[in-house]
Amino acid sequence: MRSWILAMLFLAANSALAQTSIIPVWPEGVPNAHAQAGPEKVDGERISNVSQPTLAVYPAAFDRPSGTAVIICPGGGYQFLSNTREGQQYAQWLSSLGITAFVLKYRLGDYGHPAPLQDVLRAIRLVRSQAARYGIAPDRIGVMGSSAGGHLAASASTLFNHPAGRAGGPLDAVSARPDFAILMYPVITMEAPAVHAGSRDALLGPKPRPELVQLMSVEKQVSAATPPTLLIHSQDDGLVPADNSILYFQALTRAKVPAEMFIFEHGGHGMAMRTGNGTATNWTRRAEEWLRDRKLIP
Repeated sequence: MRSWILAMLFLAANSALAQTSIIPVWPEGVPNAHAQAGPEKVDGERISNVSQPTLAVYPAAFDRPSGTAVIICPGGGYQFLSNTREGQQYAQWLSSLGITAFVLKYRLGDYGHPAPLQDVLRAIRLVRSQAARYGIAPDRIGVMGSSAGGHLAASASTLFNHPAGRAGGPLDAVSARPDFAILMYPVITMEAPAVHAGSRDALLGPKPRPELVQLMSVEKQVSAATPPTLLIHSQDDGLVPADNSILYFQALTRAKVPAEMFIFEHGGHGMAMRTGNGTATNWTRRAEEWLRDRKLIP
């Protein structure tokens, strides 16, 4: 009993210390900032009305630093951010593996495209430019995203050189290409029948131009330069069909990009780190094996 209590105290202390700092993504000023954005809204674990993008830093476990970093994009249909379940909990898991994690708080549907893309690409540039400060290698910086956050991570993986992702300034000269990606039940396409209409409407508006729909259907933007990718989805996802991951995997395969995909029978949408989802509960083990096979963790 005593050992169990000590273990819980140790975990609680480390959890409290894990998030050490919050850094602004745009310290010089947010591009196209709204003059009357109003205060940020926090409803339980959900954050909305984001006007000042930030990165929350979770250092790698001190006894096993790998030199690898991951920028995490929480989901929420481009309407809110599921900051705890698809941000902080992922960060703590990655930290335990020796990975330095950064949870991105990015702008949402009240800004629309290209603001989220600008935020994630700026975050990658910022982390890469300060790699020495965080004890990471500049060629071991990945992205991870869930649901609409998966769409944003996939956008970073395919549109890292797109002009829409630049905002001017010296950091635009730093590469924004992720070195790998982990996509959890991601939104990928903006086209029927597999589209998640809520994410599309929040990001692109109710009547987007056809060329914008094509651009942000990121399965159409995959190239040989897209980074190695792990895809995780559930067959019974009733919100974002598994066809999204399948479309992206097929595009990666055509482009000869290294990729793995796990589609579990059970898990639904938004499984994150929840237990009780059958074999999907062990997705973290599959992810750890993938990270280890790519020599991103010891």
